[in-house]
Amino acid sequence: MVTGAHAIVYSKDADADRAFLRDVLGFPYVDSGDGWLIFRLPPAEMAVHPFDENDVHELYLMTDDVEALVESMRARGIETTPVSPQGWGLLVRVTLPGGGKLGIYEPRHLSPPLGVPHARSKPSLRLGRNAKAARKHARPRRNGSRPRR
Repeated sequence: MVTGAHAIVYSKDADADRAFLRDVLGFPYVDSGDGWLIFRLPPAEMAVHPFDENDVHELYLMTDDVEALVESMRARGIETTPVSPQGWGLLVRVTLPGGGKLGIYEPRHLSPPLGVPHARSKPSLRLGRNAKAARKHARPRRNGSRPRR
């Protein structure tokens, strides 16, 4: 039985990016030895999208307020892209100290409720404060469909 997920971020400066996750995002962690930090992530979800290739995976963090997140990052001198409305959320990319980019978004999509295995009834909504306004500007997804409303 699967009990969790373990995501890996590859970096040219792993120590700096670990410090970012620890000090800026405030993720709880354990040191598994020699400074190798393993971080506890917030609750997660996973989706499978059609694509022409296998073995292509993406990692995004989620926030309830992307504008406040951007303001917080900029106040710390951390570079971000402009907020980009997507069909599935409001996306920003944060530049990590190692030079990589980390996507963080305010979801517009439905999310499965926490603690309810195999929920088949009406899913709970986990939408950020800007979701209603953002839905008006929803762009079609890659497959041409629009997000459910």
